[in-house]
Amino acid sequence: MKAICVHEFGGPEVLRLQEAPMPQPGPGEVLVRMQAAGVNPVETYIRAGTYARLPELPYTPGNDAAGMVEQVGAEVSEFKSGDRVYTAGSMSGTYVEFALCKKEQVHRLPTNVSFAQGAAMGTPYPTAYRGLLQRAVAKPGETVLVHGASGGVGTAAVQLARARGLRVFGTAGSDDGINLTRQQGAHEVFDHRAPEHFEQIMNATGGHGVDVIVEMLANVNLGKDLTILAKGGRVVIIGSRGPVEIDPRNTMQRDADVRGMILPNTPPAELASIHAALVAGLENGTLRPVIGKEFPLADAAQVHQAVMEPGALGKIVLRTSEK
Repeated sequence: MKAICVHEFGGPEVLRLQEAPMPQPGPGEVLVRMQAAGVNPVETYIRAGTYARLPELPYTPGNDAAGMVEQVGAEVSEFKSGDRVYTAGSMSGTYVEFALCKKEQVHRLPTNVSFAQGAAMGTPYPTAYRGLLQRAVAKPGETVLVHGASGGVGTAAVQLARARGLRVFGTAGSDDGINLTRQQGAHEVFDHRAPEHFEQIMNATGGHGVDVIVEMLANVNLGKDLTILAKGGRVVIIGSRGPVEIDPRNTMQRDADVRGMILPNTPPAELASIHAALVAGLENGTLRPVIGKEFPLADAAQVHQAVMEPGALGKIVLRTSEK
């Protein structure tokens, strides 16, 4: 089978397409014939060797994908050959034609959802759900600001927040991104290229401030986020690319909380409940993953460049099968 393999940490050029042996599922494992794999920014940090947790070399990148069950191992009764599924993690990586997963990493993909959309689920939607609803404990009637609302996690957060009954603000950095964020259900959208957009956000709340901020780029925004929070407001940090200076008095004046998260810290029971909610949202149409671009598996290096470019529109996906 074909797989993308990394033999040394470095730039996108270390992503190489090669032949790899077909994995066989053991007890509690599922072999999935991949149709599409989602690409996340964190995978570029791992490839570069700059992430806190690094795999042993060589390795195949990827956690998010969708396809059909090819084979199940012993002690697996939840799935059978031919089932449509999406993956949230894998044992073998997902930039590959066949991926080996633990059964807990595999989730049913409703028939009304494409494989490309399924590949957009595994990291962005649980991250948005965990950050917004479990860490920030956003409540119906509150106002939430989603920074970077046009990207994979951002569109997921907007959809989840709107379905939860929140007043949803979003920021984006292009006209297309602004339009997409509105289409996903945001009540107000702000251009983060405008120097005064934080003032615009505060004015849109009538001076009350924002109750919850979903922060994708804390090293740029956190200091200003704290100035537009309502009393008792929460910032949940989902992404950051470096240090930032803040004034702690801005948290003191508002009894504000800054809460970090990474998805691997989620307890198994809470993660299972997240995916149960996400599958239900896919089934009833509340959740609608947005696909920005699709590339063939051989273009993985190009995709690792594209996923880090500003102005993201939805999820970038690799086609792992041309059938």
